Amino acid sequence: MKDVLGDKRMVALLIGPALLLYTLVTIVPIVWSLVYTLFSGGLISGMHFTGLSNFTKFFTDESALDALWFTVRYALIITVGQVTLGYLLALLYVFFLRRASAFIRTLVFFPVVLPTVAVALLFQQIVQVAPTTGPVNAAVQYFGGDGTDFLGSTTGAFWVLVVMDLWRSMGFYAVLLYAGLVDIPDEVLESARLDGAGGFTLIRRIVLPLSLPVLLSSLIFSMNGTLKVFDSIVALTNGGPGSSTTPLTLYMFQTSFSYGDYGYGSTLATMLTLLCLLFTLFIFRSTRRDLTKG
Repeated sequence: MKDVLGDKRMVALLIGPALLLYTLVTIVPIVWSLVYTLFSGGLISGMHFTGLSNFTKFFTDESALDALWFTVRYALIITVGQVTLGYLLALLYVFFLRRASAFIRTLVFFPVVLPTVAVALLFQQIVQVAPTTGPVNAAVQYFGGDGTDFLGSTTGAFWVLVVMDLWRSMGFYAVLLYAGLVDIPDEVLESARLDGAGGFTLIRRIVLPLSLPVLLSSLIFSMNGTLKVFDSIVALTNGGPGSSTTPLTLYMFQTSFSYGDYGYGSTLATMLTLLCLLFTLFIFRSTRRDLTKG
């Protein structure tokens, strides 16, 4: 093995094809997109060099700023919900259900493998008000309330999206965090119990610190995934009502392919990438500061 790794030609032969494929599929499109940010227009109207005017336009574009605000608000709420519910479920699996948790884990994980369109159609039927009354509105009317068009209001559509995406994803984060919890040595937990730690104290002082690495990974994974949300919103609301549930990804798609402005669409993609990077760095720095204090 040392002879192989010491031979530069052999290393280049082994790594070269994969590196070339990664460059063509990932690096080249990224560089191409960055170059597009300096132009405006598309294939039909033609590309015109505009320098940094696309970035200036972003900060004065009300639609872009509204999409940015929705994206950040949605990502923060969903990330906190996904990781919190996932961690609580993982604790339930490990400390309460234990060996009997396999069936429950399967049931909770099942929505993860369902097609996004199918889940969106399911939730449309659940909150439907007309022509057929869905279960939610039927319950509201049963208790004397009036039927509500949840997907027709800004607030209602937002919270239906939140509930749908939490239901879809919490099983994945429960399994991910469960894998981190089962790696905690039993000897450590038994020693803590013998020292009198139990229940909430055991979780707060022993389990939580030892599971911090997988929690950090879950936070970063969730934050980057929710900042780039696209399919669930398109399937459920298509950005409506109006543009109240339009994230940066959908606005970028509309700008590039509906309006034909590849330059500004690439600028939106670049700003979204920077947003993901900033949140990732913030999580890393916050966690490192907490570890230093500890």
